[in-house]
Order: sequence, then C-alpha cells, then structure tokens
Amino acid sequence: MEEPQRARSHTVTTTASSFAENFSTSSSSFAYDREFLRTLPGLLIVAEIVLGLLVWTLIAGTEYFRVPAFGWVMFVAVFYWVLTVFFLIIYITMTYTRIPQVPWTTVGLCFNGSAFVLYLSAAVVDASSVSPERDSHNFNSWAASSFFAFLVTICYAGNTYFSFIAWRSRTI
Repeated sequence: MEEPQRARSHTVTTTASSFAENFSTSSSSFAYDREFLRTLPGLLIVAEIVLGLLVWTLIAGTEYFRVPAFGWVMFVAVFYWVLTVFFLIIYITMTYTRIPQVPWTTVGLCFNGSAFVLYLSAAVVDASSVSPERDSHNFNSWAASSFFAFLVTICYAGNTYFSFIAWRSRTI
C-alpha cells in the first residue's frame, strides 16, 4: 500500500518567500556615504591609514627585530591601521545607522583617544630607538618611520578632538 502524500505546509513557503523579499530589500538599500571622505574627520582617517601604512612598512622592511622597542611600534602601528580601516568601512557604508544599539560616538572617542595615546608612546619609542649604524638603510627607514609616526599621532589627536565634540553634543 502506498502512503498518501502529506500536504506541504504553507508556513514554510511563506517564511522562505518573505525572507527572500526582506533580503533583496535590505541588500538593495546598501548605503554608501561618499561625502564622508570630504569631511575633515574623513580626510584624517584616510591620512591615518596612509601614514600608518608607511610607519609599519618602513619598519617591517628592515631588521627591526634587532631592536626590541620596534616590536611595540609595529604592534601599535599594525593594530591601529587594521582598526582604522575597519572604522573607515563602517563610516563609508553607514553601518553605524544599522546598529543603533552601539554608542558609536563613545566608541569613536575611546578608539581615537586610545590611538592617540598609544601612537604617541610608539612615536616617542620609535624616535628614541633610532641610532646611526653602518647600514644606512635601517637608519633612514627608522628615521622616516619616526617622522610618519608623529604625523599619524597628530591625525589621531585631530580625530580625538572631533570625536569629543560629537560625543559631547550627544550627551548634552
């Protein structure tokens, strides 16, 4: 004897089709904020990425492991470079508008403030660890990385200021 086929549940079909409709609607509303890169905080973030990349590539291209202090500089430079790229993507794609549970002004203030403090310490360590050697390649690269580390520190200080202004206007 053959069992009769069971009727398919319409709930599954409806749920699947409504999921497809919601997914297509949400992916078509992908936001891209081109104007952010024209603001001063946006330009500072781009400068942080470019200059931070210079800091760690100038050190990574040398025998930096002979000077233990450069390990700290590399950690700070690479860590904040990756996080800054992450934040740039969040700001350009306006992801912060889709996750309102996160206090983005506070997160931005904490991120930029910590980046400023740690990059300042890394820049001082970088500058104090540069010593002339017989191999001028290491000296030139380390000196240049020190210069760019101070420039990145200034950029993070600027973004800390703008983050503080945004945070303060949210809390008042």
